[in-house]
Amino acid sequence: MNSVVIAVCLMLGLSLARVNVVVALTLSALVAGLMGGMTLDATIGAFNDGLGGGAQIALSYALLGAFAVALSHSGLTTLISRTVISRLGRDANAKELAWMRRLLLLALGAMAISSQNLLPIHIAFIPILVPPLLHLMSKLRLDRRLVACVLTFGLVTTYMVLPLGFGGIFLNDILLANLNSNGLNAVREQVPGAMIIPALGMVLGLALAVLVSYRKPRDYQEQQILAAEPEIATELNRRSIITALLAIAATLAVQLKTDSMIFGALVGFMIFSFSGALKHVGDQDLFSQGVRMMASIGFIMIAAAGFAAVVKQTGEVATLISSLGELIGDNKPLAAFLMLLVGLLITMGIGSSFSTIPIIATIYVPLALSFGFSVPATIALVGTAAALGDAGSPASDSTLGPTAGLNADGQHDHMRDSVIPTFIHYNIPLLIFGWIAAMVL
Repeated sequence: MNSVVIAVCLMLGLSLARVNVVVALTLSALVAGLMGGMTLDATIGAFNDGLGGGAQIALSYALLGAFAVALSHSGLTTLISRTVISRLGRDANAKELAWMRRLLLLALGAMAISSQNLLPIHIAFIPILVPPLLHLMSKLRLDRRLVACVLTFGLVTTYMVLPLGFGGIFLNDILLANLNSNGLNAVREQVPGAMIIPALGMVLGLALAVLVSYRKPRDYQEQQILAAEPEIATELNRRSIITALLAIAATLAVQLKTDSMIFGALVGFMIFSFSGALKHVGDQDLFSQGVRMMASIGFIMIAAAGFAAVVKQTGEVATLISSLGELIGDNKPLAAFLMLLVGLLITMGIGSSFSTIPIIATIYVPLALSFGFSVPATIALVGTAAALGDAGSPASDSTLGPTAGLNADGQHDHMRDSVIPTFIHYNIPLLIFGWIAAMVL
């Protein structure tokens, strides 16, 4: 059996069995290398070499965590949350609470969508914006699994269909470029249109999450939420407001200018440090709290980079894709389904749809053309095969980002509350709608 399939299934199985995701990724990488014909030393060497690929993301998360903690200690985000809670009042009826839940979900979804194109900051807003809202979510009895689904929808669906920001990178710079370099004569205008049908699967999944799966209220321990909130030593004043707003604006501006979350978060943190607005809290304490909050996410990303490096080094991905031809025969519908399914497995393991396309396009394009798939159908196949697994992968930033914000008080499990809900609501519809797109386009 193919070592990539075994390694991905092992990683998912261990994670579901409540084994730490970092441990699961590391053990699965070892299994992938040994079963792929690599020696123990070569496997460990490839894993170690790949770790550097996740270091940049891990440092980004650490600095974002430090900035988020500094911002929370300024009192601005906590004040916003408390103001909304106080305006709800104790006598708010069920209709008013339902309206507020919808408004909050809409705002979070809009922010997730905007983070991919209008303000391309990706997941940087989540650890800053979401933790102060946990108290409000608790008052509204809002199921955090639904919030995770809303955030992941905005993070993934947006780059699938909108050729702006990260969508422009995914659709034009990666998907279109790799398709044409492997023999497909596609033009830029065809790509977003070909991805609309698969994106409708994401819309269906979101509708099911909102209207069916997580529509019922869910209670959380409010004492844990309050314990996780920072103690603000002084009343919020104009200086604190100006400092917080300046830090947010500077962080955004620097990230957009440098295309680096690291330097954006660093500038924001340094503004807080030099402003004197947080004299009641030491810089070292703030940084330590931020790193501690984001440490598990960063280590998962580092381990995922090592796992991906071993998988690529085995060469088993190409073998897996090539073996499809023997299984398919002349069955075109089966060909489309298996190509999508293999894409799901690869992205689930690597954790990045952007990194999956270069791996699968080399084999998928000739295979799709040999079966007579049209250009739009081939675009939909490869694009959907890459996007499959981004939602629902334990190592994807589309699930790690929501967990980073929603688990600030320790009441949101990464696997049970982010990975499994997004996998069920997005990967299954995306697989179905991607197959439909391949058949009708």
